[in-house]
Amino acid sequence: MVLSNVDIRKYIEEEKIKITPEPDLDTQLGSCSIDFRLSNVFRVFEHSKHAFIDLKSKVDVDDLMRKVDVPEGGAFTMQPGEFVLAATQEKLELADDVMARLEGRSSLGRLGIIVHSTAGLFDPGWVGNATLELGNLGRMPVKLYPGMRICAFTFEQLSSPSSVPYHRKPANKYAGQGGPEISRFAEDVELKEN
Repeated sequence: MVLSNVDIRKYIEEEKIKITPEPDLDTQLGSCSIDFRLSNVFRVFEHSKHAFIDLKSKVDVDDLMRKVDVPEGGAFTMQPGEFVLAATQEKLELADDVMARLEGRSSLGRLGIIVHSTAGLFDPGWVGNATLELGNLGRMPVKLYPGMRICAFTFEQLSSPSSVPYHRKPANKYAGQGGPEISRFAEDVELKEN
């Protein structure tokens, strides 16, 4: 069952959902979701350096993607067809019996900006800043400003606490992330060499 704004407030008070820094609920809380804001750090693919990405190879983050820090008051321009990683300003921590879903904002979708390609599910026990998979599907460049509301989270109560929440899962790759994290696909068990 998706939590309403009443239940989201209650879960925040009970610390079953922790958001740091504390959100402005008057601005960020919707009827059944809470908006998160865009950080100032982006990772942009250095596509001219590589002919392809080998999913079995560990990737040097700084070689594959260039880090861009947008200064205060500045903007990041998403070019048409561009794909970059970004993160939320807010850190999210979920109890072992609560899951979350990251959703795009309609106002940005109407401009061609998507905020996640596939990674919309946040397991119970998740902790960290969400990495955003930003894409510009439109035909015009769009300026994105750090601090703007970029996505929304909805929350669902599980029928019981997870026996292996994300932060205790042996194969978790992204727990505690603090900024936009590049794919760690090569760490998947089926691709590791024996």
